[in-house]
Amino acid sequence: MTTTPWMTILLVVPAVGALLVSMLPKGSDLLAKQLALGFSLLTLVLTAVACVQFDIGPGAQRFQFVQHHDWISALGVTYSVGADGIALVLIALAALLVPLVLLASWDTVEGLLDIEGPDARLTPQKSVKTFFALMLVLESFMIGVFAATDVFLFYVFFEAMLIPMYFLIGMYGGPRRSYAAVKFLLYSLVGGLLMLAAVIGLYVQSGKRTFRFDELLNLNLSHSAQMWLFLGFFIAFAIKAPLFPFHTWLPDAGAEAPTGGAVLLVGVLDKVGTFGFLRYCLPLFPWAAHKAAPYVITLSVIGVIYGALLAMGQKDLKRLVSYTSVAHFGFIGMGCLAFTTQAGTGAVFYMVNHGLSTGALFLVIGFLIDRGKSRLVTDYSGIAKVAPVLAAMFFISGLSSLALPGLSTFVSEFLVLVGTFTRYKVAAGIATTGIVLAAIYILLAYQRTMQGALSTAHENMKDLKPREVAAVAPLLVLMLFLGFYPKPVTDIINPAVKATMQDTQSTDPAPTDAMPHRVSTGN
Repeated sequence: MTTTPWMTILLVVPAVGALLVSMLPKGSDLLAKQLALGFSLLTLVLTAVACVQFDIGPGAQRFQFVQHHDWISALGVTYSVGADGIALVLIALAALLVPLVLLASWDTVEGLLDIEGPDARLTPQKSVKTFFALMLVLESFMIGVFAATDVFLFYVFFEAMLIPMYFLIGMYGGPRRSYAAVKFLLYSLVGGLLMLAAVIGLYVQSGKRTFRFDELLNLNLSHSAQMWLFLGFFIAFAIKAPLFPFHTWLPDAGAEAPTGGAVLLVGVLDKVGTFGFLRYCLPLFPWAAHKAAPYVITLSVIGVIYGALLAMGQKDLKRLVSYTSVAHFGFIGMGCLAFTTQAGTGAVFYMVNHGLSTGALFLVIGFLIDRGKSRLVTDYSGIAKVAPVLAAMFFISGLSSLALPGLSTFVSEFLVLVGTFTRYKVAAGIATTGIVLAAIYILLAYQRTMQGALSTAHENMKDLKPREVAAVAPLLVLMLFLGFYPKPVTDIINPAVKATMQDTQSTDPAPTDAMPHRVSTGN
């Protein structure tokens, strides 16, 4: 096993890039963009090398690239980082999306929509240098939150992520950016305070004077202590996820955030919540997790249907995509708490695929809004006639969002539903209706904006530039590749999910025969 401290390297590289970008003199916008893109691409290359070196063979360690160093010795807090398969694929997702987001945001930072409709105008915003530096800071924190194997360190990164995202929404967002940024911050802070209380409670109850995840496993906690601590972590993660009914901040934040910020918010940051379910809620509090599972499954199923229905009625394109994510996170939450290997693997794979499909959808819609100067569905019609490449990418991204067979989201959704069905048949059956509803809201949005008669206001709309195609194309290629061959990712995820199931003392249900056995009469 390699001793290279990959997690620390991946943490430091974008942080150094952010520092260098922030130190550039005023007016160095192009250099700031180039430097930020260069550091994000370097992070992506290093992440790819780490993934290749990750051992998935028999007898491999669960956590690899591990480092432990004292940080706050008096409290037993350590700088402990490492990655299992679940963390690694999410780190890879963050490393992939950031350079694509930077590429997509290349010419759209200087001015953003101040109002909507035909009178929309661009207004000067904060500096380009600040935007690209914040993106790199956010990347560093996202990697840190997935890599942390000390509960206190995880909490630090969990809260630190709020800072760059708050400024990205508040400084570079849409017309209601201040409201959306404050709402996002308040919801997240409430969840963070609950988790801090639970972290302190875990420290006291354990009696071990440590926050290291590996040393907190298999604690002999009372059932009541488990339940209270579980709730503290769960609510914080449910807000972050966002799981119904804790989701209400997302439509505003997703709609008002700049396109690049929205991609990372919904594509990566929200995954911290469902990642937290698997990393902390289930292994540390197995009894409480089993008791709470039916209720969480119920909330998840409601979220699938509720998110899909609300998405169908949205007139704002970015709010539409945000509500689709509420539905998708219902599937992910269901898979996390189904306590089967299939559902768990499907949930983690769904996190990756959701980042790809929703990231692509947000990027394409962002390009459309930049050209049409409006976020309203009703302001567009017949766009495919003048921008066929944009329309094609919208269509493929939409098909991925509705989990069309042959695209990667289908594999993950199928695994979640099959794995959940073995324990919660009714819930899985109801959740399948979300697939039909997804087809309705995606195809309606495509039909209303891309098909029909072309409005005179958009007769001169330009199709996607090569740079914009380059920002979306890798996501579409991965959707297709993983739709037909998901093995490279699922092979990394599977051992970590199985280890999590062992931590919770869960076993997959034995298969049952669908047909009754014939009883011999002896004749």
